Amino acid sequence: MKQLTSRLPHIGTTIFSRMSALAGQHGAVNLGQGFPDFACDPKLVDMVTVAMREGFNQYPPGIGALELRQAIAEKISRVYGHHYDVNTEITVTPGATEALTTAILCSVHPGDEVIVIEPAYDSYLPAIELAGGVPVLVQMDLSPHGGFSVPWPRVDAAVTERTRMIIINTPHNPTGSVLRAADMEALRAIVRDTGILILSDEVYEHMVYDGQRHESMCRYPDLAERSFVVSSFGKTYHVTGWKVGYVAAPAMMSLEFRKVHQYNVFSVNTPMQHGIASYMADPAPYVGLPAFYQHKRDLFRKGLEGSRFELLPADGTYFQCVRYDRISAQSEADFAEWLTSEIKVAAIPVSAFYRNGKDSGIVRFCFAKKDETLALALERLARV
Repeated sequence: MKQLTSRLPHIGTTIFSRMSALAGQHGAVNLGQGFPDFACDPKLVDMVTVAMREGFNQYPPGIGALELRQAIAEKISRVYGHHYDVNTEITVTPGATEALTTAILCSVHPGDEVIVIEPAYDSYLPAIELAGGVPVLVQMDLSPHGGFSVPWPRVDAAVTERTRMIIINTPHNPTGSVLRAADMEALRAIVRDTGILILSDEVYEHMVYDGQRHESMCRYPDLAERSFVVSSFGKTYHVTGWKVGYVAAPAMMSLEFRKVHQYNVFSVNTPMQHGIASYMADPAPYVGLPAFYQHKRDLFRKGLEGSRFELLPADGTYFQCVRYDRISAQSEADFAEWLTSEIKVAAIPVSAFYRNGKDSGIVRFCFAKKDETLALALERLARV
């Protein structure tokens, strides 16, 4: 039998799957993988059920149900002030990861360079490699007693005549940092008068805290005209298993995106699209999301006050990063495994988000959990 030669020979099971399996094995509270342990709004389930009963069970348009594309365009216009054409500039996708991968595959040619800011979500680099692109890695700055920030002068220095794309992620997974207006101005200056595209991963767009605003590419016309903007209903509406997201991009970029999308997945779950479209008529769920998750962030941070964990800033997402150097000199991977097996709380080593496995003595917790789940985890962590 002929052996298959791997396109991704160095890729194995993701750290999220491994840590979730380890949590299950040891009966640990799983604060590793980023998914809620609470139910979504029953109204949303009811709306999907209605869609099924009304016969929305066959293939939808490959670019997404018109009702959902209209709801997405209206929401972007209302929140960010940018107007996308529902027919040519909005595409519904089976989750954000497919949108990210498709945006890379349709844009990046062999030899093209893609600037990736690390630590980075784990799907970016494999997609670049599959496209034949060359990832150019720029590591975020990490202050001794503060958080992560993007070193824009180093990003600028990484740009060459072969740079095809810069990948931006705000709010940022895994660090919980967010880009601010000054960051956007720095990005605008870097790409001005170039043909560089932007892939903007904004799946945590409604999880920004302390009164700050989410700096979407959609707020800046000069950035929007060169950006694939990706978001996720799974994150916004607590339904990560439904795998429904979208990408907004100018018509010519969307045209190329759809060429790959149609032969990759073709279309997205029909009744889910119609149910979500109906649910989006009320903006309250996403308008109230920052306060909902800020409560959980504050609960988690308060529970670790006085512990030997050092809290890093958490301005967005539903992740909290902590230093543990007052507890252990172990590597992040070893410490995360020890924490899971012995303390019975699962976390993710931030080193998993670097290609070279850079170890900074930091692990990431997910606080998208019931308050009682967080209380149990905090009781265990406080004893460390």
